[in-house]
Amino acid sequence: MQSLILASSSPRRKELLETLRLTFAISSSEVDESFDPKLSAEEVVMELAERKAQVVFQKNSDAFVIGSDTVVVADHQILGKPADEAEAISMLKRLSGRQHEVYTGVAIVSPTGTRKFYERTEVWFWELTDEDIHAYVQSGEPFDKAGAYGIQQLGSMLVKKINGDYFSVVGLPVSRTIRELKMAGYQLPY
Repeated sequence: MQSLILASSSPRRKELLETLRLTFAISSSEVDESFDPKLSAEEVVMELAERKAQVVFQKNSDAFVIGSDTVVVADHQILGKPADEAEAISMLKRLSGRQHEVYTGVAIVSPTGTRKFYERTEVWFWELTDEDIHAYVQSGEPFDKAGAYGIQQLGSMLVKKINGDYFSVVGLPVSRTIRELKMAGYQLPY
């Protein structure tokens, strides 16, 4: 039987993959997440996703390993996870009342090779007051999320609208991922 491994400790990615009723293991991979600033956002997320998947695949060379990475881009600048409260506040002020992009890259590394892709979703925020921002930061939600917000929980109150794949903003474009798994030769249980 083929084994499937999610190379991520993200509870959001785990939950999204569970919606597909797949049996999979989790093996988080600690990798260097620095990148060449000359790379485009789509290149960055695909490269980081592949790094994560390759580390896990090296120990599980018969498995299909899914790596994923998400970044937020505002004014052509990549926003990662905030280092502290001040950076979270700064990021949220920057996104307030504006449109930005969320890029999620996925790499599937398997015995049949490597498949990489990305999804780009446009997100618009409501105009946020200082009170809105501080309350959200105090919730603790922004600190493990690119761009200092998550669309699926309290952060949903910040988002006015999106154009693209909602699940990609959460952290894993499930529909595209399942199609790419099939193209890589993974046998679905249904």
